[in-house]
Amino acid sequence: MMYKILLLFILGVITQPLWAQNEPLVAKRTDFSIGETVEFYSTILTENRVLNIYLPNGYHPDSLKKYPVIYLLDGSVDEDFIHISGLVQFGSFSWINMIPETIVVGIANVDRRRDFTFPTNNKKDKADFPTTGGSEKFIAFLEQELQPLIEKTYKTDSPKTIIGQSLGGLLATEILFKKPDLFDHYLIVSPSLWWDDQSLLKFPPKAFSTPKAIYIGVGKEGRVMERDAKALYKKLKKSRLGNAGLFFNFFKKQNHGDALHLAAYDGFEKIFRKAK
Repeated sequence: MMYKILLLFILGVITQPLWAQNEPLVAKRTDFSIGETVEFYSTILTENRVLNIYLPNGYHPDSLKKYPVIYLLDGSVDEDFIHISGLVQFGSFSWINMIPETIVVGIANVDRRRDFTFPTNNKKDKADFPTTGGSEKFIAFLEQELQPLIEKTYKTDSPKTIIGQSLGGLLATEILFKKPDLFDHYLIVSPSLWWDDQSLLKFPPKAFSTPKAIYIGVGKEGRVMERDAKALYKKLKKSRLGNAGLFFNFFKKQNHGDALHLAAYDGFEKIFRKAK
């Protein structure tokens, strides 16, 4: 018995260097990047703001080629920026050809409850969102600071698209109703239209001076969320605001946490298919 144990030990010692020789060695490690992060001071918001920028493959500042832009609310790295940028990259592959090569501007959050909501008269809203009511300033920031900065810094072209989910969907709807020409395409997912007792759904939307494509998506998110998203779609359809493609989808297998990814894919397909 001792002889067998000794033999196995000797065999292990002899063969160990052979195994070690076959182990792969890392030859080189470098950083991996899909774009860049930009920080600047907003005079309107009186604070520093961070942007995460996805640049299409082959993008070069000296190139004559220009790119459409997607403005993504909740665009922090640990929020929606990476997976939406991945969808844009995939959708723009030549063998997919769903969406043109596009720059994605992820707007990192500082206080989304402040920036994405307008003042409310609902006491519970005020208690749950003590910093509420800053959407007017944030919309001014988008129009007067952010869009000019992006257009000056990058090789941009139309169309301009905004993507907003949850409170971001509330803000995107407010922009659509009050300043519709700020963007060409609106991708609104699971909008929190319950805010201020659904007051935004009573707001008369402005007519569009340029063509729009509007996509509304919602998952299995409870009676209020589902009802309000459908009410928004019906309101826009009834308003007949002219030159607008209008799309709606209900994702019965998704909820508030995971509807965005599928809705964004479906929205890209429908919006940009119409635009072709």
